[in-house]
Amino acid sequence: MFKNKDQILEKFKLLTDVRNLGLITFGVVALLVTWSGVKVVQTNYELDKKIAIARQKNEVSRLENENLKLKNKYYESNQYLELAARRQFGKAADGEKLYIIPEEVALRYTKDRPVQQGQAEPFEEKKSSFQANLDAWHEFLFRK
Repeated sequence: MFKNKDQILEKFKLLTDVRNLGLITFGVVALLVTWSGVKVVQTNYELDKKIAIARQKNEVSRLENENLKLKNKYYESNQYLELAARRQFGKAADGEKLYIIPEEVALRYTKDRPVQQGQAEPFEEKKSSFQANLDAWHEFLFRK
């Protein structure tokens, strides 16, 4: 690589020159400042995300509080009191007639529908005979 000691000494003197040492020192300091700046930017970004999440939670809580205030106003209103009295005490407004039907009579005219626990009964639309025939053939041919 180097042919003799003179070349090695010459390269060493170039590296130890005051101008080169200043340039190397400046480069190292610039790298350290950049690295520190990147860490600060990353920390600020993470803090901004946390602040945004906290603001959203605060807004949701504020909206929930407003909703509860509106519910409380409704519960204090005469309209709610009238509906609650009708439902709980069987009261009627002026000019209304109240019919009390025993539960066994009311249930006699209802149909029991088998519904599995936790599942709603699927809605079955009525199909024309043509559509039902096509569906039957499709099921037969493709073994669904």
